[in-house]
Amino acid sequence: MATEQTLADVLDQMTTDGELYSDTEDGRIHCYACAHNCIIGEGRRGICKVRFNEGGRLRVPWGYVGALQCDPVEKKPFWHAMPGSDALTFGMLGCDLHCAYCQNWITSQALRDTNAGALPMQITPRELVALARAQGAKFVVSSYNEPLITSEWAVAVFKEAKAAGLLTGYVSNGNATREVLEYIRPWTDCYKIDLKTMSDRNYRKLGTKLDHVLEGVRLVHELGFWLEVLTLVVPGFNDSDAELREAAQFVASVSPDIPWHVTAFHPDYKMMDHDYTTARHLLRAVEFGREAGLRYIYAGNLPGQVGPWEHTRCPECQATLIERIGYVILDYRLTPEGTCPDCGTMIPGLWPKGARAEVRLGSRFDLYQRIPRPVRRLRSDLPG
Repeated sequence: MATEQTLADVLDQMTTDGELYSDTEDGRIHCYACAHNCIIGEGRRGICKVRFNEGGRLRVPWGYVGALQCDPVEKKPFWHAMPGSDALTFGMLGCDLHCAYCQNWITSQALRDTNAGALPMQITPRELVALARAQGAKFVVSSYNEPLITSEWAVAVFKEAKAAGLLTGYVSNGNATREVLEYIRPWTDCYKIDLKTMSDRNYRKLGTKLDHVLEGVRLVHELGFWLEVLTLVVPGFNDSDAELREAAQFVASVSPDIPWHVTAFHPDYKMMDHDYTTARHLLRAVEFGREAGLRYIYAGNLPGQVGPWEHTRCPECQATLIERIGYVILDYRLTPEGTCPDCGTMIPGLWPKGARAEVRLGSRFDLYQRIPRPVRRLRSDLPG
């Protein structure tokens, strides 16, 4: 009688030889796709569970997605990159962390949590890019699980995307190495990092060290990705005045021009006993960002409740340049050169090069209409 395949069996068949590793003197493999720098023996897996040693070769995820949909780019969040456009967003399975409040745990905790594990859908890089074009997306983004651990696949997809004139991005925990960032840099435009806490003790509960993520932020900025940083403000976990102030000061120390997003938590996964984040929580974090000298601070996930902190404003003359509610662009006033039309200050980011009319504007009503579009069933739209 045939034995039933496990998810691990299925995923192990959907792999290819990896590139982000070196051999060790004792015959094991050193994987440097993330800052865990796993040393993997024959037949063993890395911390992520999806990169493994088979016969002295590193096998890595390939040829599938575990999640796929078309989102507003503001949802990533990238708020200084092609406002009002859409991003075809894909993810694989697995993660190098195990955050108790993960909203994508069905994909990220596959092979670690028996209750997790989305079914993989086979697809090629060319098909993904064809879907992006069919949906009118300007971005292709790797998210939903940790993209660092599936970087070989992301690069294959991004090469196709760049050839088609699309922008690319990572939505990541930042637990990176210089080697993996240099590997993806030629093909990756934007990088969003979740700065989850400024407590090393709390980061170890999530599965890494604070210093690894702080170094990841520094490296991403140094290597020239367009970088935005997000802190999910979780009551009772990372919301003390001291910790939020320290987070703001750290981001400002790397560059005061890095957009810092402070967003609202809702109970999820294994952290159902914490309160919802209120607008007051977010506005308190905003004040710490202002004290630290950050020039672009955004409060998210509570549309219409945080005053001007959904908008992009000129740091010099305070003119409102991009007016938002949620993921909807209500008004866009930047020049094609990316400057404030009132005082000429350059606003850092990746901006549309054409006229203002090329930015898709909405209305407050669209807040309830601008929802992600699933594309799992759209493969029939592919050419041929």
